[in-house]
Amino acid sequence: MNANLLQTPIDYLKGVGPNRAELLRKEMGIHTYQDLINFFPNRYLDKTRFYKVKELLPSNAEVQIIGKIVGFKTVEQKRGKRLVADFIDDTGRMELVWFRGHKWIRENLKVNTPYVIFGKTNNYGGIFSMAHPDMELLEEHEKSLRTAMQPIYPSSEKLTNKGITNRVVNKLMQQLFIETRGRFFDTLSEDIKGNLSLISRADALFNVHFPKSQELLAKAQFRLKFEELFYIQMQLLIKNMMQKQKIKGFVFDKIGHYFDDFYKNHLPFELTGAQKRVIKEIRSDLGSGAQLNRLLQGDVGSGKTIVALMCMLIALDNDFQACLMAPTEILATQHFQGLKELCEGLDINIALLTGSVKTARRRVIHEQLEDGTLNILIGTHALLEDKVKFQNLGLAIIDEQHRFGVAQRAKLWHKNHLPPHILVMTATPIPRTLAMSLYGDLDVSVIDELPPGRQPIKTVHRYDSNRLKVFRFIKDEIQKGRQIYIVYPLIQESEKMDYKDLMDGYESIAREFPMPDYQISIVHGQMKPADKDYEMERFVKGETQIMVATTVIEVGVNVPNASVMIIESAERFGLSQLHQLRGRVGRGAEQSYCILMTSHKLSEEGKTRLQTMTATNDGFEIAEVDLKLRGPGDLMGTQQSGILNLKIADIVKDNQILKVARDFAKRVLSEDPELKMEKNKMIRYTYQQLAKHKNIWNYIS
Repeated sequence: MNANLLQTPIDYLKGVGPNRAELLRKEMGIHTYQDLINFFPNRYLDKTRFYKVKELLPSNAEVQIIGKIVGFKTVEQKRGKRLVADFIDDTGRMELVWFRGHKWIRENLKVNTPYVIFGKTNNYGGIFSMAHPDMELLEEHEKSLRTAMQPIYPSSEKLTNKGITNRVVNKLMQQLFIETRGRFFDTLSEDIKGNLSLISRADALFNVHFPKSQELLAKAQFRLKFEELFYIQMQLLIKNMMQKQKIKGFVFDKIGHYFDDFYKNHLPFELTGAQKRVIKEIRSDLGSGAQLNRLLQGDVGSGKTIVALMCMLIALDNDFQACLMAPTEILATQHFQGLKELCEGLDINIALLTGSVKTARRRVIHEQLEDGTLNILIGTHALLEDKVKFQNLGLAIIDEQHRFGVAQRAKLWHKNHLPPHILVMTATPIPRTLAMSLYGDLDVSVIDELPPGRQPIKTVHRYDSNRLKVFRFIKDEIQKGRQIYIVYPLIQESEKMDYKDLMDGYESIAREFPMPDYQISIVHGQMKPADKDYEMERFVKGETQIMVATTVIEVGVNVPNASVMIIESAERFGLSQLHQLRGRVGRGAEQSYCILMTSHKLSEEGKTRLQTMTATNDGFEIAEVDLKLRGPGDLMGTQQSGILNLKIADIVKDNQILKVARDFAKRVLSEDPELKMEKNKMIRYTYQQLAKHKNIWNYIS
């Protein structure tokens, strides 16, 4: 197929013209023949099967039935009337309903004559009904020739209003196949097609737009989804390979005084097997001569900070500096305090740089960085400022990476003549499927066990009506000397409302837990930072037993004595947020609890979230459910979702295909890293086109 033909502007397709072309470009991003061929239906009406009335299920599905009308009646209702027809087949009866067009329907529909009806079924009081069905006489239906699986294309209100209906898109698609004669070259090797019994690309494109059966449609979708995911994986794997060949990293070949001294004399507890494994993986990367580019995933409380410190000590042992960048000041400060404590007695100069550090202190930090007397710098985005120059930065650790754009990561690279080793850490477990696509160019390490002596947190869901029992439970825990968090949701749109919710809650808690027997801290977004710190400090020192707060405590506060986390209006929180909040307790040796409070009114999704939280403490499992509920774009924030602008595959539903695609991409590259073999000719050509156009589908045809 002549690839140039596919770059023809859509205006030239018969039936389009300048006005329609403008709409298609604006509303659907369809500029060329190529874009139209890759504009895939998002669902299909299955008209291959005829149902009997007695086979209907209350599923609100679209079905097709043969039967006849045996009578009409008009039913009065609050506004106007509805026309109801009795419709029967040889297994039972149902109702057809019209809310408008009564006169035309009564005059034109024949009684006791076989019809094919199609539409959505409803079930009220055990009787099935179908509103405004599509109707066609059976004999007409048998004469007409059409595809039994009807594709439904994505649309917008504007398109429909301007007359570009689904039927019109379908006609344009037919025209496109006539003009191109449906000839599309293949993009995969015979090897892969044979191995997976894939149909050809041309057949796949035809059957995705004009499927004759469920089976052919499934084959077409599998082929196109595999191809899309295969090339994304090729891209990521090649990027990773090139990085390792092209970007030389500093060789950290010494394990010296800092690391050994810390490991033998200052380690506060025995490392878990998972921590040891991860440190070993990172050490071998650091000594390999290639740049370290690794994602370190560990659930809340799994001990990533110690791993980060030990990697920094390897950098120091090799006469390099290290830095750690966190997304918020609270988190950066907490890392700083934690690491400072761990480094006591090690003769390490460690500093904190955030937006609120005073000018005089900044000057000292800048000087010490440049003359090499500052070993470790911890901070926020402030580390990226041009003034911040290291003498020799060897390792950069980025915490909660998904809050930093890729451009920000690159800025750290340019602080040096050679890019530093990069270790990305996250406590937001990223499902494997997403990690393979978003971070496919990074190597991944996972800390998947909690430090010894930690007990799993018990999580329960309670309705507002059980509040008094919950208060009794809190009093018992305080009696044992424990501390309690009570968290209220933050609904960004209305700070006043949040404040009111928080204050109402605070007052009812103050009534139930009166002074002087109880002391309560309160922290919310409208307080001055100094007041916040003072209240936090009182709680950390154990001067107050209860901390009432909005979600400012989500990331980072470490109070081992706090054993109960109560989350008010828990249905308003996302799953990963609930999981992060729960991770604030369970940091000591005592049994900890998380209590999710809600009203009785819960959406289906709300119920799923609460059930997931009570069923498991595993952050990865929770992330998988979250991914299914929210979709990949939401989960990673906007800056990451760009890469996943997929046309036909779905990262969540197609994760099995994704794994197969990644395996095949690895196989091809390990045998033929430069794609020079004759059998991989098509893959090489397609990949080059892809690299040129950046958008995976613009070239495949």
